[in-house]
Amino acid sequence: MKRRGFLQRIGSILGTAGWINLAWSVLGGRYYQALATPPNRKLALLIGINKYPESPPLSGCLTDVELQRELLIHRFGFLSSDILTLTEEQASREFIEAAISEHLIKQVKNDDAVVFHFSGYGTRVQLEDLPGGANALIPVDETEDNNFANYLLEETLLLLLGLVPTDKVTAVLDTGYYPRTISQPSGLRFRSLVTPLTKRLNPQELNFLNHLLTGGLSINNGIVKGSSLNISNGVSSSQNRSLIIRASSQPDQSPGESLFYGFSAGLFTYALTQYLWEVIPPKTIHIVLSEINNYIYKLGNRQQPDLLTLTTKENSPLITENFPITVPGAQGVVTSIDPEGKTAQLWLGGLPPQVWLNYRVNSRFTAVGGEKLVFKSRSGLTAKAQVIAQDTTGNSLQVGQLVQETVRVLSGNINLMISLDSGLDRIERVDATSAFSALTRMVSITLPKGSADYIFGKLSDIPARYGLFSLGGELLENTAGEPGELVKVAVQRLTRKFSQLLAMKLWQLTENQGSSQLSVKVSLEVVNKNLFSQSVTISRHLVWERETSPASIQNGTNQKKVADQSAAVPTVPVNSIMVYRVVNFGDRPIYCMLVGLNNHKTSVAFYPWAISSPNVNDNKPELEQIVIAPGGSLQFPQNGQSFSWLLPKKSLFCEHQLIFSTSPFTKTLLALASSHSKSTDPQSISQLFNPLDVTQAILEDLHVASSVTPKSESSVSSTDSYVLDVNNWASLNFVFQSV
Repeated sequence: MKRRGFLQRIGSILGTAGWINLAWSVLGGRYYQALATPPNRKLALLIGINKYPESPPLSGCLTDVELQRELLIHRFGFLSSDILTLTEEQASREFIEAAISEHLIKQVKNDDAVVFHFSGYGTRVQLEDLPGGANALIPVDETEDNNFANYLLEETLLLLLGLVPTDKVTAVLDTGYYPRTISQPSGLRFRSLVTPLTKRLNPQELNFLNHLLTGGLSINNGIVKGSSLNISNGVSSSQNRSLIIRASSQPDQSPGESLFYGFSAGLFTYALTQYLWEVIPPKTIHIVLSEINNYIYKLGNRQQPDLLTLTTKENSPLITENFPITVPGAQGVVTSIDPEGKTAQLWLGGLPPQVWLNYRVNSRFTAVGGEKLVFKSRSGLTAKAQVIAQDTTGNSLQVGQLVQETVRVLSGNINLMISLDSGLDRIERVDATSAFSALTRMVSITLPKGSADYIFGKLSDIPARYGLFSLGGELLENTAGEPGELVKVAVQRLTRKFSQLLAMKLWQLTENQGSSQLSVKVSLEVVNKNLFSQSVTISRHLVWERETSPASIQNGTNQKKVADQSAAVPTVPVNSIMVYRVVNFGDRPIYCMLVGLNNHKTSVAFYPWAISSPNVNDNKPELEQIVIAPGGSLQFPQNGQSFSWLLPKKSLFCEHQLIFSTSPFTKTLLALASSHSKSTDPQSISQLFNPLDVTQAILEDLHVASSVTPKSESSVSSTDSYVLDVNNWASLNFVFQSV
């Protein structure tokens, strides 16, 4: 179809859809606006497809569009009239191509900001002149009447985006091109399809691509060089700030979407938008993607986001260069208020996903204007809140005001949610349900459409061999049983593992980097010794930093200094000794606990003990509180040479949670001391034999800390909950890999 056909078709759908707020002028490609167009506009084109006529339906793509739209409007200042969405039947190939042309290319001016987002299926399609095939997005009209594949080539998309006359184009592709290669049990839907080798691409798409390649059109922003289907994987211009971000970088990593509490969303889009709601320091895009990688890993899938542009980390732009942030970090926004001003509806896309799934009634928020709100109920990512206090200046709560978490209420009876693999037969499912019923205080079985933490199922290669799997289908280490094992025996065998995983879930629920009001920064470093030189030399290398929002503002952190880290999960070389360095920028002493999983997937904790008098014979350790004085710093292990902090030669993921409180961890140390004996190293990071007891004690200590502050917002009466005040606790998560 020729270009005029594109314009006629896109104009028809926009007109019949009743998009009055867009006031689309088809031939001019311009919005009719009452006000003059402001300088440095921000435009977005958001596309999401759940329902395909031939392919299995997806369920999270429309949520992705909503996640992006709310973020762009309320966090980055996009006007709703400058955001065009194409969803479901509107998202045909021709409409997508025409919308890029009319909404972006023809309207955008130099130094405007542009966001393009696509959520839906992707695939590899065969081309006669390209052995191995090419990446393609699957629009809603996936097949023409003549059985041609009516796909949008990734190359076409990049060429079109390259014509947008600004160097601040950000494209987010939450789709996959390669099918999932493993057949293990999974709790996700994956966004990639297999296109038969015999199926050929629609000639109209090839003709349009050739028109772009041979038409002598000017590529404005360096996204692609546009010379062939072999796209350059980098941009030579050091001034270019355009970003093409794909949900995964490896053929064996298919992007997934998951069911959360009453809604589905793409893991990548959810993690990306949630992170951008809270982010404060000016971080480079490589650091942002590495952080997102950690989020996705904790959500159950191993998919590493990919930058299609920007070959070097040295010219990696700060995220604020493409998204100028003019408002503080937040966890959500007020979207509506009842006429009496007593209740409000909130959008809470800025809360960490694992926290939102376990959020409890009576959690509290403060609007940027000072109004206090109490969380009462939820539907999807929206919440109903009671307005309990107005701003003292007399200003009333307003739609569009950002809200920040002040009190987090968590149930005291949180369980591990296990889904039974659909591959289990009826008898196996009955036996498994019966076996899990004996663990009701630790594990709950989810319904097929419920949100799960892990999958209990059979290994695909050996029948009657059971294990635990991540939602992405990865077998958890040391959970596979022997062939012929009974289901009941398998569940009993995994009881200790369930305890460990529940402990990990609970300590992850304390994470509050974006909302904590404690001013603390933590640096993870590795120490290497050169024992072969004439004099022993010690080198230090900064692996990662995390800090709360007050610390980043007070410290003026510019995180380009850690831009040498790639977009992957941070790595720590084997045979290196890890060291944590904590800085307390606040005016109160803070206490610290470290719990986690080492790269053998064993629960560990750091609990230094006091050196007793040599005349005292006591095998029980006298554990010490880890205290960081106001304005002070602390390194642990203190000598930087503890052998227990040495990473062995095994390439697996490790996770540490550093939890800070304004009160001592009294109950936690009692739980630790009850089952541990002294070691020869008072600064060791040691195995945790009772991880669930210790983690529950940590939550109890945080609850106590939140109830003792005179100005605390946590005066929430509850006997079966943990009530945590952001003024009294901070929790920072570190995920890394030993290589």
